[in-house]
Amino acid sequence: MTEPLAEALRVQLAAAAEGFDWTDPAGLWDKLAEEIVELQQAPDAANRAEELGDLLFMVVNLSRHLGVDAAAALTAANAKFSRRYGYIQQHLSELPALGDPLRLERMESLWQQAKKLEPSKNTG
Repeated sequence: MTEPLAEALRVQLAAAAEGFDWTDPAGLWDKLAEEIVELQQAPDAANRAEELGDLLFMVVNLSRHLGVDAAAALTAANAKFSRRYGYIQQHLSELPALGDPLRLERMESLWQQAKKLEPSKNTG
């Protein structure tokens, strides 16, 4: 697990061992939504950094309660993005020039094609 994710998990497990932990799974989702709103409303870069940290900490907390290794999930998401973006890169010569408003639209179309080429899963 990467260091910051591992540290978040370590401190959460230590707190949980002392009884300071979520008991209601619905509360986890509510807190995650709260952290997203706080990030959206952060007025400046310093506050955005703080709120993003809180959001990431909460994501690790949620992953712990779901029984998902946050670092492994992120590693898999990175690989999935790289595969799909790699498909786009294979078609760069076919895209409109940088700055052309149609370029992003075409890239999104290629992204959707890449998704369809992958084994079917019920995830994004």
